[in-house]
Amino acid sequence: MQINDLRSQLTGPVFVPGDPGYDEERATFNLNTPLTPAVVAAAASPGDVQLAVRFAAANGLAVAVRGGGHLQPRAGEGQLLLTLDRMTSVHVDAERAVARVTGSPRWQEVLAAAGPHGLAPMNGSSPTVGVVGYLLGGGVSPVLSRPHGYASDQITSIDVVTADGRLRTATPTDETDLFFALRGSRGNLGVVTAVEFRLLPVRTVYAGGLWFAGERVAEVLPAWRDFAATLPDAATTSVAVQRLPDLPDLPEPLRGAFVVHVRYSYVGPAGEGERLLAPMRALGATVLDTVAEVPYTGSAMIHHDPPLPLPYFDRSLGLRELPDAALAVLTGIAGPRSDCPLTSIEIRALGGALDRAPETPDAVPSRGLPFQLFALGIAGPDAAAPMHGHLAGVITGMTPWAHPRRMVNFVSPEEALTPGELRDVYGAELYDRIVAVKEKHDPDNLFRINHNIVRN
Repeated sequence: MQINDLRSQLTGPVFVPGDPGYDEERATFNLNTPLTPAVVAAAASPGDVQLAVRFAAANGLAVAVRGGGHLQPRAGEGQLLLTLDRMTSVHVDAERAVARVTGSPRWQEVLAAAGPHGLAPMNGSSPTVGVVGYLLGGGVSPVLSRPHGYASDQITSIDVVTADGRLRTATPTDETDLFFALRGSRGNLGVVTAVEFRLLPVRTVYAGGLWFAGERVAEVLPAWRDFAATLPDAATTSVAVQRLPDLPDLPEPLRGAFVVHVRYSYVGPAGEGERLLAPMRALGATVLDTVAEVPYTGSAMIHHDPPLPLPYFDRSLGLRELPDAALAVLTGIAGPRSDCPLTSIEIRALGGALDRAPETPDAVPSRGLPFQLFALGIAGPDAAAPMHGHLAGVITGMTPWAHPRRMVNFVSPEEALTPGELRDVYGAELYDRIVAVKEKHDPDNLFRINHNIVRN
């Protein structure tokens, strides 16, 4: 493997273990998912990406991409890791209401560029998540997805370097097989260097959170479920049982608190949003109530996700229903009489436009899924065994109400799903369609440092 040849060709730097800058370049948001690549190519242009992919293929190296680093499956020893921060840019065309991103921007950069024009991207709950990885997994907005569907529905074009080193542009009319399969299969088909997507005319939303004392979990959970069932598509909600860390970025009443966090947003007049929320406010005293009309650019305050890297473990499960029995089990697992150390066990109510087929078919597997559960525990590697045990307890406890599908962006790095298990997540017909595109464009499975979609 002639690293010096790669160094001489790339305009961006190349790192191997022991080099100054290697550790910084391979860093991820989740400190429990370190990457250990044989070589890191810090691409400064699409041409660099093409050269790096060809180098990896010639030297028998798998290719991985580190974007925002929130969800980085598999350590991938012996891989070539591509980082795209040096080619990152965000351009907003306000007249067309579209954004074009290159490299690996985070959503906070798109929010900052679109907001002054009164436009909103369909970003997720955390503004530090990478744009491209989120979009390739579908992407669910805590504000705009029930009214408008998956974030990937807004994509108009994708530039991708495939395993042969070619830079292709996939649209609804060109490279249509890639345009279908890229939207939902995450990193299985190539290295995405740029994406163009539509923005929505939203300046403000009625949004925020209601935090109730955790001791009231048995009361709040069924009330939230019934409340969620009444909401129009313009409203979105989720709930989380949380044992929050004592961190300075949290509001004072929440530091170290045991709470039930009801998240809420409404796209429309604030008065109507307030009226719809009334049943939850009627439950009485809260630890904190932040729901108000806010700029869309401040929508990260709905979930209050941690802004800085930290170590955590997580698991997820799709749910087909939430009967009283399911909520009773969850209360037993995470309620005041439990020994649960997990930071958050959340349930997102989906539905609305998330159930509708997109204008151009895609590979997102979770349309029609009523609820998505996501559990997370903040702890370092020394606490891996007990954290895995508690997370497994959540999944096992809620399995009687499980749906076979779930959102791809919530499949944990901890879950080394077999092709058969991943086929269940997508469903047989959709999975086989993606496999056909994978075998056409990546016959040697160069892009396998992921939840790998291969024939089983």
